[in-house]
Amino acid sequence: MAKRNDYIDWDEYFMGVALLAAMRSKDPNTQVGACIVNRDRRILSTGYNGLPRGLSDDDFPWSRDGAWLDTKYPFVCHAELNAILNNPGTSLAGATIYTALFPCNECAKAIIQAGLAEVVYLSDKYADTDITRASRRMLETAGVCLRRLIPKIRELRLDFTTVDLAGDVGEADPTN
Repeated sequence: MAKRNDYIDWDEYFMGVALLAAMRSKDPNTQVGACIVNRDRRILSTGYNGLPRGLSDDDFPWSRDGAWLDTKYPFVCHAELNAILNNPGTSLAGATIYTALFPCNECAKAIIQAGLAEVVYLSDKYADTDITRASRRMLETAGVCLRRLIPKIRELRLDFTTVDLAGDVGEADPTN
């Protein structure tokens, strides 16, 4: 029997992990995930955009418009920063961060400070904004490799029913 040929490549795998992390975000408009990987292709950390630890998602606004303090922007931590902060203390020097969206200028600062060597991203939809221009300038000046991922596949599908857990696969628990 020959090996499978329809497996995903490393970039698609790690971006898939970032996109899966994004599904944890409570943000009603934008869900971004990030996955940090070392040179040995080991996942060091993940993150998604959300409120800082210990703050209730129900006590802060999720709006994009209005007075600044009535929006999500002063309160939400971006996926890239969360991935850096979620790292258990191992060195991130030389690592790669996979992220759904090109990092903002604030995340770029953290990426540079953490010593990350490469940013792999899916979307650069804010490329024409000053925030992204500042980010790109800092990252390029710091020598961080920037690479847009053009996946060979269109989608990844997760199906929890494909694994037989000793015949114990049933209805999903609606409380989770």
